[in-house]
Amino acid sequence: MRAETDGGRRASLRSFLESSPWGSRLAAPEFDRVVSTALEETFERGAVLAAAGEIARYWIGVLRGLVVQSVSHADGCTSFISAVGEGAWFGEGTLIKRASWGYDAVALQETRAVLVPLETFELLRETNIPFNHFLQVLMNARLATYIGTILTSRHASTETRVATALMNLLSSQDHDGPVHIRLSQSELAMLAGTSRQRVNDALKRMASHGLVRPKRHGVDVLNPDALRAVTHAG
Repeated sequence: MRAETDGGRRASLRSFLESSPWGSRLAAPEFDRVVSTALEETFERGAVLAAAGEIARYWIGVLRGLVVQSVSHADGCTSFISAVGEGAWFGEGTLIKRASWGYDAVALQETRAVLVPLETFELLRETNIPFNHFLQVLMNARLATYIGTILTSRHASTETRVATALMNLLSSQDHDGPVHIRLSQSELAMLAGTSRQRVNDALKRMASHGLVRPKRHGVDVLNPDALRAVTHAG
């Protein structure tokens, strides 16, 4: 049974990497190196994937679930930084600097994650141009997300904040059509910095314009381009 479980995990890891923008562009030996060295682990809700102050040893991809990044302060307050959704990766900047994690990364839902060791990450960075191009696009998208978060202040409309939270979860991927985001309205409220009731009201208004379709276990983003326009509406 253990061998079957490990074999299933290895198969899902391979499938996840094959579907990623960078994994699909690796040469066979490079891809096999990633598959043979990467780990796939399941983290229960509330589990820590990366802890502030610990040396970063893995590049982390979210196969399924949702991870939030935050910083805890001495007065007990917590500053929310960002969220990492399914298909997204994080930690490359910390690995490149050979630094310690500057934030906590915590599973907001039960999360299956792929951990690529620092040694494998560095090998790809040193030898594979498409991989470096992917990192550039990823880091540029993350910078745009952070700038957008600053511009989307607490004075922005609820629709703008909810749309921004949803688009941040899609920022690492290209979407030409509808896409499902698996999260509760309470989780979306936390990411948008508002109440669950206000999120519910905002989703209803956005649904009336054909932007989203709220579901019991998530939200269907029906028109990503139109929803992106909402994030700039203020």
